[in-house]
Amino acid sequence: MIHTLFETPSAYRPSDAEMAAPVPPVQAVLFDFSNTLFQMIDLETWLRRVGSAAGRLAVLDEPGAVAEISEQLRAAFRLPSVVSLQEGRDLSSAQHRRAMWGWWEQVDFLRDAEEAAYRELTAPDAWVPYPDTEPVLRALHERGLRVGIVSDFAWDLRTHLAHHGLNALIDTCVISYEHGREKPDPQLFLKACAGLGSDPRATLMVGDNPVRDGGAAACGLRTYILPAEHRTGERGLTDVRRLVI
Repeated sequence: MIHTLFETPSAYRPSDAEMAAPVPPVQAVLFDFSNTLFQMIDLETWLRRVGSAAGRLAVLDEPGAVAEISEQLRAAFRLPSVVSLQEGRDLSSAQHRRAMWGWWEQVDFLRDAEEAAYRELTAPDAWVPYPDTEPVLRALHERGLRVGIVSDFAWDLRTHLAHHGLNALIDTCVISYEHGREKPDPQLFLKACAGLGSDPRATLMVGDNPVRDGGAAACGLRTYILPAEHRTGERGLTDVRRLVI
């Protein structure tokens, strides 16, 4: 296993001179997408969109309906059959659809409405930026830093960037489903660095998962891990500006 790791084309091999030289300043920043730059709309809003599309909106007006559906979703997600479907779900769109179908068919409100549910999950406005996302991306852009996204995602997240007018602030996107790889695979981080024309040692990765996003450190990138919180206000991205001064 160790031998295989170091035979990979993406293995990080700093030279003796690089190891002895001062650490270079940050010239580029990579971000995770989900729960770092963007979050999905709240559950009730999504359910109401699904209900409207599937002709089930009246169900949600019953007392306690949203709470019951939420509990069913949580319980179903713990089922062994559903858990197994989630493994590698972001490697392809087809795998992700199977994973979602297998989960949602366990939930009364979503059963037989899976197509509508998926359409509302992937709609351009179904994912929204945190309040501090645009100001931080714009500040990095104005400082002349190159900015990219490395995300485990099963469809083209660029549609969400474009919907919110942020696509011009992102120089490259490396998305798992387009490459058949998930983080912490080093190929994804290094491909993003190549897309930005940046040295991994001069690149910062920002995310919320210490295993997946923190894997960038094995490629020579610096990493900044945000708390894995379900934030409804600012995400805490302002700290990134201080890290690149």
